[in-house]
Amino acid sequence: MAACRALLRGGSRTFFAASLLLPARVRDPACAIYAFCRLADDAIDLDADPAAALARLHDRLDRAYAGRPHAIAADRAFAEAVAHHAIPRALPEALLDGFLWDAEMRRYPDLATLHGYAARVAGTVGVMMALLMRSRDPHVLARACDLGVAMQLTNIVRDVGEDARAGRLYLPLDWLAAVGVDPDAFLAAPRFTPALGTVIAALLAEADRLYRRAEAGIARLPASCRAGIGAARLIYAEIGREVERHGGNSVDRRAVVPTRRKLALLAASAARTASWSTARLDDEPLPATRFLVEAALAVPRHGRSRNDLDSRIAWLVGLYDRLERRDRTGRLAMARVVR
Repeated sequence: MAACRALLRGGSRTFFAASLLLPARVRDPACAIYAFCRLADDAIDLDADPAAALARLHDRLDRAYAGRPHAIAADRAFAEAVAHHAIPRALPEALLDGFLWDAEMRRYPDLATLHGYAARVAGTVGVMMALLMRSRDPHVLARACDLGVAMQLTNIVRDVGEDARAGRLYLPLDWLAAVGVDPDAFLAAPRFTPALGTVIAALLAEADRLYRRAEAGIARLPASCRAGIGAARLIYAEIGREVERHGGNSVDRRAVVPTRRKLALLAASAARTASWSTARLDDEPLPATRFLVEAALAVPRHGRSRNDLDSRIAWLVGLYDRLERRDRTGRLAMARVVR
């Protein structure tokens, strides 16, 4: 867990700060899931053969879900988290698919296909977090997906220039065509224009719409969890406000929320979440995230599935066997010393 916390602290100061407001029973498995996902993203992104990297990650998932994780801190913690909280394998599998889409440098023809990407790389995390909080209401799960997708759209807006210089483009192609921005020309020489600014503003508006929908789900989370998730929602939305303060230009500069502002939002999160209404809780999930909600609901609400129990029992039997061998080895060594 210490290794997982270190990865979270170094990889996302926003999520690390928000996690401090969560109870330990949620914070620790959340750190484990973040660590596994962080390492998986790097494994695909940095490998010359992303498809081969994905195959190796599926093997790691096999081992984790069988209760026999690789001797990697993140994998061991992740295996415990998914077993204890009955997280269906379909969720991390969808996340890995999204990482592969990144490595393939896919482009997205319209908002619906962009939602599909965001559902995989971020909506999955939203659902897994809800499961850690023991929330299996389908409407809460749908709102958790909304929050994840909104955060990913914010990431896309913040990183337009950085992504373009790496040859990546996530803005909807039909929106770019509507304002006369040629994708290939933009990638060849990334620069900010008022036309590009209208696309960035439109994507921010979509993120804000989903943030507002997500509030109803946050308001239905366990009371001990609302402030932490609310803080993440507020801080991430503030990144969009920073982009707006720079005139929508995220090509030449990267929007960063000042530490003082983050602390203010952290302090205000409890009061803000208390005022959020559940009126929009019953909104239908995005078409792109419906499969995530269905996957989460397919796992029994109480207890683990039969396969989960079998794998857990096998893991425990193996553990006792290893401990017994270690104890026997220790007794033999002590006998030799005595002689």
